[in-house]
Amino acid sequence: MAKLIYSMITSLDGYAEAAEGDLGTGAEDQEVHTFVNDLFRPVGTYLYGRRMYETMVYWETAHTKPDLPPHILQYARDWQAAEKVVYSTTLDSVSSAKTRIERTFDPDAVRKLKAEADHDLTVDGPNLAAQAIAAGLVDEYHLFITTSVVGGGKRFFPDGVRLDLRLVEERSFDSGLIYARYRTR
Repeated sequence: MAKLIYSMITSLDGYAEAAEGDLGTGAEDQEVHTFVNDLFRPVGTYLYGRRMYETMVYWETAHTKPDLPPHILQYARDWQAAEKVVYSTTLDSVSSAKTRIERTFDPDAVRKLKAEADHDLTVDGPNLAAQAIAAGLVDEYHLFITTSVVGGGKRFFPDGVRLDLRLVEERSFDSGLIYARYRTR
């Protein structure tokens, strides 16, 4: 059975989306990006909400941009190779290959997808992840923590949820960013 992974860049104070501005520095670093590439290359399916999909669909054509460094081109190839499921009630069509729209998040359908998958899945975006967390579907949490405190926004973890996790991997980067991977107990 495949794992469902929730991973995002977060601020030091736990926000996956800042109320104003960005989450701080670190994620754009080549060392970090290469690590992310290697970490998520085996992922077979990305589960997205509409807003996250609209951000990530950039990777469908990123390889056509001139003078991109090899680590960026590699991420584009890896992203294009994976299946994508977009949960949206408003999106009429998608502009990337290997992508389908689902109108509602169905925990039982995701359980079945996990059971039948040969490769891990990710759930991306705090709103969609909150639904997966509430349904007990998330197996691992990968946090990329910047050095900035942003003071507000959308939290990485939803309010009202208690999770007892086990730290299984950590790494710090020269940029100051910290990676922490946790598993459910």
